[in-house]
Amino acid sequence: MLDFDVIVIGGGHAGTEAASAVSRSGGRCALVTLRADRIGTMSCNPAVGGLAKGQMTREVDALGGLQGRAIDATGIQFRMLNRSKGPAVQSPRAQADKYAYSDWLQRAMADDPNITVVEGCAERLVAHAAPVRNSECGMRNEETDAGNSSVRHSALHTPHWKIAGVVLADGRELRASAVVVTTGTFLRGLMHEGERKTAGGRIGEGAAETLSDSLRELGIELGRLKTGTCPRLAAETVDFSRLEVQPGDAEPVPFSFLNDRVDVEQLNCWITWTHAEVHDMIRANLHRAPMYSGQIASTGPRYCPSIETKIVRFADKTRHQIFLEPESRNTNEIYCNGISTSLPRDVQEAMVHAIPGLERAAILRFGYAVEYDFAPPTQIDATLMAKRVEGLFLAGQINGTSGYEEAAGQGIVAGVNAARFAAGRAPITIGRDQAYIGVMIDDLVTKGTEEPYRMFTSRAEHRLLLRSDNADQRLTPLAEAWGVAEPARVRRLADKQAAIADCMRRLEAIRIDSGRTGRDLLRRPGATWAELAETYPALAGANASAEVIRQVEIACRYAGYIEQSARQIERFRRMEDRAIPHGFDFAAVTQLRLEAREKLARFGPRSLGQAGRISGISPSDLAVLLVHLERHRRAHPPAAS
Repeated sequence: MLDFDVIVIGGGHAGTEAASAVSRSGGRCALVTLRADRIGTMSCNPAVGGLAKGQMTREVDALGGLQGRAIDATGIQFRMLNRSKGPAVQSPRAQADKYAYSDWLQRAMADDPNITVVEGCAERLVAHAAPVRNSECGMRNEETDAGNSSVRHSALHTPHWKIAGVVLADGRELRASAVVVTTGTFLRGLMHEGERKTAGGRIGEGAAETLSDSLRELGIELGRLKTGTCPRLAAETVDFSRLEVQPGDAEPVPFSFLNDRVDVEQLNCWITWTHAEVHDMIRANLHRAPMYSGQIASTGPRYCPSIETKIVRFADKTRHQIFLEPESRNTNEIYCNGISTSLPRDVQEAMVHAIPGLERAAILRFGYAVEYDFAPPTQIDATLMAKRVEGLFLAGQINGTSGYEEAAGQGIVAGVNAARFAAGRAPITIGRDQAYIGVMIDDLVTKGTEEPYRMFTSRAEHRLLLRSDNADQRLTPLAEAWGVAEPARVRRLADKQAAIADCMRRLEAIRIDSGRTGRDLLRRPGATWAELAETYPALAGANASAEVIRQVEIACRYAGYIEQSARQIERFRRMEDRAIPHGFDFAAVTQLRLEAREKLARFGPRSLGQAGRISGISPSDLAVLLVHLERHRRAHPPAAS
C-alpha cells in the first residue's frame, strides 16, 4: 500500500495540470494512468487556444500551469485570431506537433520529484462514512460500518463520505486524503464507427469500466455525453494546389508569459469546402449514422458538431469549411477539421474523395464517435469538490466540458484545492470577474450542462477585463498567494508592472492645452505610443517592451470602458459577498416559491450572487432570500474573536 497526499486519476490535460498543481503546492501526488506513454495525448484536434480558449490557456500559464509552455515548445503554427477586432476578443491559437506535445508533458511528469506516475486502471474509490458537519443541513448520520460505500441514499438522509484512496484493477491500493478524477472520455467509453461499436476511451485504448459504479455508490449521479473526431489523411495524397493556403503569423505571440518570443519554422494549413454532392451523400446515409440510427442516444457538442449534424441542422447551407491541419513536423498525418463523423468507413471514403483537393487522399484513420459517462457538475462546488464526498474532486470532461483548455483550467483549480484539502488549508476559488476559468466553473456549478460545455467570449460579462494579454496581471498574484507561482514568474510580472507604471508616469508628465495629458493624446483614434514618442522625447526614453507598450495603449484607449466594467464588478461583488451559511435551510423559507426552494436546496449556492445565477431564480426570490439571510445573521452573530 502506497501513501500520497493526493491521487490524480487520468493523465490527460486536466490530470497533468492537477498533478503539477499538487506538486507546486508542496504535496506528494500519484498520477494514475492506463499508459504512461499516452500521458498528454491530443485525442482530437492537435491545437491549443482559439476564441476564448486562448484566454484560458494564458490563464493556466499565469497560474503556473503547463499548457502554455508546452504549446510554445511544440507548436508548428501560431495565429492571433480576431486581430481586426478589439483586444477583448483577440485570442491566440496554435497548431501543435501532437507527438512532441505529449512528450513534453510526459517529461514534465517524469521529472517532477513530487509526482509518481502509476500505470494501472483505477477500479474503485475507497471512502469512509463521515459524520455530517452541520446539523442545519437537515441530514442525520447513517448507521454504517466504516468503509461501507453501499449505504442507501435519500433526499432527507444523504450519507456523507470521506475519501481514503483508490484501488487499482490489479489489487494495488493507493491511500490519500484527496482524489482528483480526470477520466476524460474513458468512463465506460464506447466508440462508434457506423454500425461497429468498440469499448474504449479513444482509438487503440480501453475504457474504465468499473469506476462509474464506485462513483454511483458514493451518491454521484452520472449521465452520458458524446464527442467525436474526424478522418486523418496522408499528406502526400492531398492535392494542395487546389486548396487555399493559411499561413501562420509573421511574428508569433507566445502563450506563456515566461517567453518573450517563439522562434520556430511554421507550417502551413489549408482550407477546402464541402458541397451539395457531399451533402446529398451524407443525407442518403443518415440511417447508417449512429447519431440518427438510434445507436447513440447521448448528447453531442452543440458548437463542434459532426458533419452529419451540420447537414441536418443547417440544411440551407450549400457548403461547410474544412481546415486541413498537419499533426506533426515528422509524420504525414493531416487532420480534417470540420468533418468530424461516425459514418461507416465506405461512406467516409466516398465523402472525403468528393471534396476538392482530396479526390485521391488516402485515409490513415477513420473518424469515430465516443460515448462516455459524466457527472452533471451541479454536484460539485466552486472548489470542484463533490458536495457529497469530502476530498473527491472532479475536473475536465467528467464535469461535462469539452476541449483541452477547459480541462486544463479545471485541472489547476482541482489540483490546488486537493493539495490544500490534504494539508488542512482553506480552499481557493476564482471569480467570474477574475478569469474565464472562473466563468466556466461558475456556469458549471450553478447551471449545469446537458451537452459538452465549450467556452466562448460571449459567456463572460467582463471580457474587456479578461483579455488574453493581461492574464498574468490578473492571476499571477493569486498564484503567488496560493504558493504555486515560480519565483521567476513573480519577478517577471513585477518588472512588467514597474515598466507599465513608468510609462504611465511619463504620459502624465506631458501637459497640453486644457489640462490634458499624454494619456488623453493616446486615447485619440489611431494614436500610438510610437507616434507620440516622435514628438515627446520623454516617451522615447522609456525602456519598455512591445508587450508593455501594448498594455499602456489598451489601458489608455479603453479607460472609460474599463472604469465602467470596474464599477459593474464592484456592484457584482456586493451581491457575491453576501454569503449564505453552510447548511442554510432553504426549505424553511416558506415565502419562497416552491421551485425556488427546490432549486436552491439542490444547488446549495454559497452566496446571494451565485443564487441569482441559478436558472429559474427570480429577483423577487433574491429579495425574499436577502431578508431571511439578514434575520439569520442577527440570530447567529459571529463569535467574538
